[in-house]
Amino acid sequence: MPRADAQRNIDALLAAAKEEFAEHGVEVGVRSIAARAGVGTATLYRHFPLRSDLIAGVFRREIDDVTAQAARLAESHEPFEALALWAQRYTEFVATKHGLGSALRSGEPAYSGLRDYFESNAGPALGHLLDAAAKAGAIRGGIDPIELIGAIANLSVPPPGSADTSRASRMVGLLLDGLRYGAAPAA
Repeated sequence: MPRADAQRNIDALLAAAKEEFAEHGVEVGVRSIAARAGVGTATLYRHFPLRSDLIAGVFRREIDDVTAQAARLAESHEPFEALALWAQRYTEFVATKHGLGSALRSGEPAYSGLRDYFESNAGPALGHLLDAAAKAGAIRGGIDPIELIGAIANLSVPPPGSADTSRASRMVGLLLDGLRYGAAPAA
């Protein structure tokens, strides 16, 4: 476990990198990230020697946030509303990752376990939301969480030549409405 001051620097760097990646893509300069975090570039490189380490760190942090969000929503909302709110959060997660997809497919060693990490964390979290919504009679049962995650991700990518981020929300809303077809009444 890093010292408290080192952890603060890591947290600041990951938050700054997330914002810079969302605004400018993953090829943004490290000086911009360090400046936004309020640290020097030497601090950035001490914690994240390679750009791929920083990208992987941001991605893992986002996976953790998306996963934790599922549990928080399940506690505070009705099952279908929790599912819909989680899908919206995941849509935002995908939509703000300019260039991240191609970076993750680059073969860099830092990215090797991210897909498994994502599926083993976000998959069960979404599975719980799906099960609760099906049990409540809000959606049909038997929906594979990883397949739904893939469908949401595909719908979240803007069409070529477009930057219309509102489209993703509308398309995911239609997808979720389709899950209601064939729902069994609550027991």
